Amino acid sequence: MLLVTGGAGFIGSNVLASLNEAGRTDIAVNDILGSDGKWHNLSHRQLAEFVPPADLMRWLEGRKLEAVVHLGAISSTTATDGDLVMETNVRLSLRLFDWCAATRTPFIYASSAATYGDGAAGFSDDWSSGALKALKPLNLYGWSKHTFDLAVVERVARKDKLPPQWAGLKFFNVFGPNEYHKGEMMSLVAKRFGDAKAGEPIRLFKSHRAGIGDGEQKRDFIYVDDAVAVVRWLMETPSVSGIFNVGTGEARSFRDLMTAMFAALGREPKIEYIDMPAAIRDSYQYFTQAETANLRRAGFNADFTSLEDGVRQYVTGYLNRADRYR
Repeated sequence: MLLVTGGAGFIGSNVLASLNEAGRTDIAVNDILGSDGKWHNLSHRQLAEFVPPADLMRWLEGRKLEAVVHLGAISSTTATDGDLVMETNVRLSLRLFDWCAATRTPFIYASSAATYGDGAAGFSDDWSSGALKALKPLNLYGWSKHTFDLAVVERVARKDKLPPQWAGLKFFNVFGPNEYHKGEMMSLVAKRFGDAKAGEPIRLFKSHRAGIGDGEQKRDFIYVDDAVAVVRWLMETPSVSGIFNVGTGEARSFRDLMTAMFAALGREPKIEYIDMPAAIRDSYQYFTQAETANLRRAGFNADFTSLEDGVRQYVTGYLNRADRYR
């Protein structure tokens, strides 16, 4: 049996879908469904058990699992409850890590590109203690993920008892089906698709930095199938441990992203540019791009889906259908 925490969430439900499609149904999902329709992410899927977070550690007692894929977290970059974020994103993660060490269970977990902060220290997934300590996350969520990364690396350095495999994944800007419950944290494709389909213009921020055009702020956008492929590869390659970036290694602009969405709808782009709020201009991130050399050195050699192909698959296969769920 496999355990996927956060299995009803965005990336987690896509991991579950991929496993189901490969014939695996012996999967326990740990999550909170809430009242925002997140249950739809499981509506096409088969799972062996559903475990509420409050019952998780008790449920684990005496069990033998093939692997723990730990994707559950408070993932909002605007979260403000420090105690809740610390309990959910750090303390629970450490309890799971230690359980996996004690039971010799592979442990794959979600870190985040939010650990890189404003990107001033670069986007290298060098997971040495010194390199990690140079990073300065800008929000509570990023700090919590960074704190857990540091705790794991400290255990490695001390030669503590570790899971037979451990791997942290710094996901960049993942987009794709089953993200609809995320509200303002959804990708821009999901948030603006309705406007584009209705013939309304899409509004993007103007640039307030010399040398960068309006809408040319860039992110490393990665289609969720590619993020899942990295998770699945690690599950199938137990000799690999470490912390890895999960991005395409190619930054693309928000204008490119929206142009791809209009193209998937067979329409000419209608994009307007508005002033960026003054309150965020000084801290706004104009560029993110994953360095993927660490992942490639470890042996992951699959190609990543192009931005245009990923957006087309998302729009035609999900967003533009009555049933948007995978």
